[in-house]
Amino acid sequence: MTRRHLDPDPLCSGRDTRDTREALVPRDTRSNRTPRPVLAAALTVALMSVTAACGVGGAEGSAAEGQPKRTGKVSGQITFRTLQLKPNFTAYVQGVIDAFEKKYPDVKVTWEDVPGDGYNEKLVADAQAGGLPDVVNLNTDSFQLLGDRGMLADVAELDPEVAKEYVPGAWDQYKLPGKGDGVYAYPWYVTPEILTYNKELFAGAGLDVNKPPTSVEQFFDYAERIAGASGGRYTAFMADPKGRLPGDWQKMGVPILNKEKNAFVFDTPKAVEWVQRMKKLYAMGAMPKESLTKADDLAQLYGAGKLVFGPGSPGILKDVKRNSPAAYGKTQVAKAVTGKLGHIGIYTQSLGVRKDTKHPDAAAEFAKWVTNGPNQVAFSKQVTIYPSNAKGLADPYFADQGDGKDPETMARTVGAEELKSAQLDANTPVEWTTQVGDAVVREMQKGIRGEEDATAAVKNAQEAANKILAQQKKRQ
Repeated sequence: MTRRHLDPDPLCSGRDTRDTREALVPRDTRSNRTPRPVLAAALTVALMSVTAACGVGGAEGSAAEGQPKRTGKVSGQITFRTLQLKPNFTAYVQGVIDAFEKKYPDVKVTWEDVPGDGYNEKLVADAQAGGLPDVVNLNTDSFQLLGDRGMLADVAELDPEVAKEYVPGAWDQYKLPGKGDGVYAYPWYVTPEILTYNKELFAGAGLDVNKPPTSVEQFFDYAERIAGASGGRYTAFMADPKGRLPGDWQKMGVPILNKEKNAFVFDTPKAVEWVQRMKKLYAMGAMPKESLTKADDLAQLYGAGKLVFGPGSPGILKDVKRNSPAAYGKTQVAKAVTGKLGHIGIYTQSLGVRKDTKHPDAAAEFAKWVTNGPNQVAFSKQVTIYPSNAKGLADPYFADQGDGKDPETMARTVGAEELKSAQLDANTPVEWTTQVGDAVVREMQKGIRGEEDATAAVKNAQEAANKILAQQKKRQ
């Protein structure tokens, strides 16, 4: 799994959510999928054009330039921005703030909560006006936007001892290419990938429900057997190459970038094999035809018994439980497919500190406070998320399997166990932007539909990706 291996929170990626009670849960709409950036290239260009006006460095600046210096006095008025947490989590967040202000009476925290729709665009506008909050909730996209432009403080420098408090895979998420050991946000809540499947349909294909697939190749083998047994009544998994790549390739041992990280190198026999397998499965009816080009509601299809492999995100099991109790009762939970990686990556939310904050001590201590073990565990008990804080993840709540039969409970324990071995090198490279992903997907769709030879599809995809990467490097 990768940094973008789960669909980023619709709330935190600037999209509306159907159920704000679960607003924090990444609504993975496909099995075994890869989160990805969701911002248009124009947004990146817009931010590049305003950084000089923000007084925080331009395109040629280093992320370490202008690093705030701590004074040793935790005081001052700071602003804290979250993303669509009111009103469902008002009591929780306000309680965290009140406890912090009680501990540090010289600090006043002003909390602002903004809607999910247009969140990243609002950050750009605030950057242009010099009005970024002192502590700001960041998703994958907004972190990349602000971090790459040198607008976030290096929290590893602000807080040298804090790294050991977090799961290594989560802490490492917030390093930036070419910026050394700097870390530019405090990890907040985390979501791992899991594997879920309808055990009744699984067994109906002659498969052992206690032996789920562990590699991409085995996953495809199982899907072929399911397609052969279904008689067209249901399918195995969602096609969605935009969601599956580059995660599937990484799990198959396909290199994504060269060592210098200045060129994509995924044009390999294994990547071609992936296209060939997908093409065969698509033709067999192992996946919904429309899922090749658009994102159907996985929870709905799975809940209706039309799909064998279900949500890859623990949070979406709540949807299934609430709306499709029959399908929920047939759900088996297992560890995610890892293949040659042997471990998963993670999708995280974070708290960044504005680099030119006037109160770095207060901002850093507050971000650390929000993301400490007790506060993250308390949050996790209200919504299906996991602590990035190592002590929080060790809480007995995440090891309690109950009777071992409830899918949601099992998903929580399986996910928590996986997070202990999550690693940065399983993550989608930041170079795999929306533009790159879209260019690759266009070729993959041609190959899967049989409109283009698999070898040509991969070759053309790499050429298109490298052309975009070269353009991105020029802008930096």
